Amino acid sequence: MTSELFSSLAGVRKVSRDQLDDLQLCRLRETLEHVYANSIVYRQKFDAAGVHPSDLVALSDIAKFPFTTKEDLRQHYPFGLFSVPMEQVVRVHASSGTTGKPTVVGYTREDIDHWATCVARSIEAAGGRPGDRVQVAYGYGLFTGGLGAHYGAEKLGCTVIPMSGGQTEKQVQLLRDFETDIIMVTPSYMLNIADEMDRQGLTPSDLKLRTGIFGAEPWTDAMRSAIEARCQIDATDIYGLSEVMGPGVAQEFVESKDGPTIWEDHFYPEVIDPETGKVLPEDAEGELVFTSLTKRAFPVIRYRTRDLTRLLPGSQCVMRRIAKITGRSDDMLIVRGVNVFPSQIEEQLLKFSALSPHYRIELYKQGNMDSVTIHLEPAEGIGADKAAAAGKELSALIKSFIGISAAIKLHPVGGIPRSEGKAKRVIDKR
Repeated sequence: MTSELFSSLAGVRKVSRDQLDDLQLCRLRETLEHVYANSIVYRQKFDAAGVHPSDLVALSDIAKFPFTTKEDLRQHYPFGLFSVPMEQVVRVHASSGTTGKPTVVGYTREDIDHWATCVARSIEAAGGRPGDRVQVAYGYGLFTGGLGAHYGAEKLGCTVIPMSGGQTEKQVQLLRDFETDIIMVTPSYMLNIADEMDRQGLTPSDLKLRTGIFGAEPWTDAMRSAIEARCQIDATDIYGLSEVMGPGVAQEFVESKDGPTIWEDHFYPEVIDPETGKVLPEDAEGELVFTSLTKRAFPVIRYRTRDLTRLLPGSQCVMRRIAKITGRSDDMLIVRGVNVFPSQIEEQLLKFSALSPHYRIELYKQGNMDSVTIHLEPAEGIGADKAAAAGKELSALIKSFIGISAAIKLHPVGGIPRSEGKAKRVIDKR
């Protein structure tokens, strides 16, 4: 079987599970052989675990192979995990490195083409078509978001508006003046753009915008509803991470909006117990793990994403979906023995129309005890008394549904710092 079946989104919709399994097994074998032959690090990891690429007979045999973690990337910084000579690497990207050395990833020319194909497919699944005007408001540079979205939109045949992040007033100007059809941006920054539209006295009918493709941070269905209501657009979820490729690892179909479909011809997914590493059955929540199927410069074997989700059956095609990311195993907050994810607090917050969706969670010690303050602001046009009453009710819901006590501190409208990229929701002073 050839990969031509997967060359278009229409073809992807027609592929059978058996056809996909056959392609995955072939590509998985090729990837394991490639890293074993070309990466000293992976060869040593496989040898230490007592496994060889020839041990992969069925797809389930991938569970015999060792995991790759972000710590592996940092230990072999910058290029130690590359699996081709540097002269074949046409581009590198890197994380911000805010928690240590940045993680560095590389791409061959073929890798860049596969990446563009995945993003083009993602934009088409979100309702994009050749000729659409796509405003890329992800950051350009070492961050994979901007260039990943850019190349994919071009490959689909769209007109790209490479705005990058920030300059919110200009973002809105271009949305209006350039008659943008699709925006690709973080969901938190889209709320900032909506605030700027309100400030300028613009309504959704003043724009041609019909679709938003939102990623780079976890967001809830409640936030989707808030964005769709305010902006009168379809809001779809794109998933990716630089260590695996960048944006476009998975994408929601606009018809169903039922979780991103993983492009399984390029990425093999597993969900594991984050404590034991055991592979979990489908529909069980755990940590998402990916193995590259087509990357050559920087393939990853069983990369632990730390994202917590479930694998679901395909709906628009045979490829599986991931449920909404509920949080990250390394983002989990432990407050007085209770496991808390910021997305849980956001879900409760977005139930209140009197409160703005902009927020910060502050953790600190009060004596020997953990304490939590949630910094909020009223929605536009809402009085302080009504917002305070909503804040009090929110605190009660957090106590009831999450199991922690949280103080609420209201700020004036605009008092919570706005995101121009990934939102920083948590300040831990403990």
